[in-house]
Amino acid sequence: MRWFSCCLSVGVLAISGSLIGAAVPLGAGPAAWADDLSPILPADWSYERAAHLIERAGFGGTPEQIARVAAMTPQQAVNELVDYQSIQNSSTKSFDESSIWDAGMDPFPPSRAEAVRLARERGEGLGEKVLPQGSQRRLQPVVDKFFYSLAANDIETQRLGLWWANRMLSTPRPLEEKLTLFWHGHFATGENKVRDYRMMLRQNAMFREHASGNLRDLLVGILKDPAMLVFLDNGENIQKHPNENFGRELLELFTMGVGNYTERDVREAARAFTGWTNDVLVFKFDKSQHDFAEKTFLGRTGALNGDDVIDTILKQPVTGEFVAGKLYKYFVREEIAGSVQRELGRTFRESGYEMKPLLKRIFLSKDFYSPPSYATQIKSPVHLVVSTYKKMGLREVPTIPDFGRMTSGLGQSLFNPPNVAGWAGGRTWITPSTLLQRGNLFRDVLFPDVKGFRPPDRALSATDARVGQRMAQGMNITQATAEGDAESNMMVDRDEDYNTRYAGYAGAMLAFKRTKLIPRAQAAIDLEAMVKAARATTPDQIVDHFIHRFLRVPLAEKDRGVLVEFLRGKPTTEESLRELLYLVLSLPEYQLG
Repeated sequence: MRWFSCCLSVGVLAISGSLIGAAVPLGAGPAAWADDLSPILPADWSYERAAHLIERAGFGGTPEQIARVAAMTPQQAVNELVDYQSIQNSSTKSFDESSIWDAGMDPFPPSRAEAVRLARERGEGLGEKVLPQGSQRRLQPVVDKFFYSLAANDIETQRLGLWWANRMLSTPRPLEEKLTLFWHGHFATGENKVRDYRMMLRQNAMFREHASGNLRDLLVGILKDPAMLVFLDNGENIQKHPNENFGRELLELFTMGVGNYTERDVREAARAFTGWTNDVLVFKFDKSQHDFAEKTFLGRTGALNGDDVIDTILKQPVTGEFVAGKLYKYFVREEIAGSVQRELGRTFRESGYEMKPLLKRIFLSKDFYSPPSYATQIKSPVHLVVSTYKKMGLREVPTIPDFGRMTSGLGQSLFNPPNVAGWAGGRTWITPSTLLQRGNLFRDVLFPDVKGFRPPDRALSATDARVGQRMAQGMNITQATAEGDAESNMMVDRDEDYNTRYAGYAGAMLAFKRTKLIPRAQAAIDLEAMVKAARATTPDQIVDHFIHRFLRVPLAEKDRGVLVEFLRGKPTTEESLRELLYLVLSLPEYQLG
């Protein structure tokens, strides 16, 4: 394995250069299929194309799952994937919430400073009473509670990400989860600003409900969604002081794209959405803050409200093209021909913005199986991990190593996209650093360090850990939180109303007490049983099975030969098979799907 890491570092840029556009994979159609939206014929269907379909429209599958899809016609396969509501899904588990929220925490203050201000003003905050006048650190209970909420929400969001990953892995309706992931990136909202896992969970359910439905319903859903309203500060969008965030992102990122509207349209859209806010977990229309005056938006004049703006946007031809183009880039390839985008936009508009006709046209098109589209997509970190577990035949996401740390280390953290534009995707997933990380990603899956594993849902920061150690030694709060120079310590303990460093420690400890533990288990992999079931007994047969099972990109014969030689002379044990699979999963070719 040390040998292979050296080879990987030498060819670290292959994925972003020569690898894409190398030998055409066996399942790719003829070059003439590129940009051809006419449907693939049953005679053109194959195992490889079925594998491509369920890799892109879901998270891949085992050879048995692919063979079942290959036995259908293309139309039957696509219909089953897209019309997934007919598939029974009751075995998929609901999120098992911890009881971390107290009634006094609603509405949650946007900052520690605001929590302190409210507590001083009212004598109570976040459900905690301020200590009596003359007490040392009168505001400590409130500040502790503020930091508790941050820590508890962070842990609950880790649990939420793991729950969603398990849905992706085990669902019999893979396109439902793949679309939910798409909308999460398209309407990007982050828990790091929302600070309420309950809002993120409800938004996730809303995406899933409308994932393949009507675009207007989805737009209304997201624009009335409490998490999005908080994330884009629409509570501050009031008649006297319109906040343009909401209107700008609606036009630029969600529906039309840059260059298809004016700055005046942004301002008028913002006015139309004044008063759209939330009462914690529910949408609220505040009439007293709404601007009922006349507005002119995209050429339409009247006392327009938010619904009018949505309808006006949907009448613009560019809207269908913009959203269809984003779906195409997510499922097919990054580059889209103008003629293809216009045609898909027309399909979308003529269906009344129903997504199923658009999705079926994309998945059935010859273009979807053409050389530029087939096995050329760099897997997102979430897709990389989930699809690997899927191909391994796992039914549950292992928690040693930690799923969230695996994906966030590569740049994708569920429920925390980097900004309002979401994840850029494509070639941005790959840098010299992340390719090496990807190469080593599954080492801890195949060779888990159970004794050395430290669960991140119970990890203290370095500062909190230091405070805890000092408190355990009998130091008081001031002594335990002393850090750096005297001036710094005076700032931390400035007026004895509260101590922020202690609050971080106390909040984390309470969060550990109230949040449910993530059960920790390593992957239930049995590679000896896998190769036995495949009737692979020789090194050549075993290597070919792993290549066939895990790779969509052809492997050069010399590289295949290296893998065969690596296995030759070794006993066919679980350990040697895991070493071989680690090499396969470390290949630059494995980054493409």
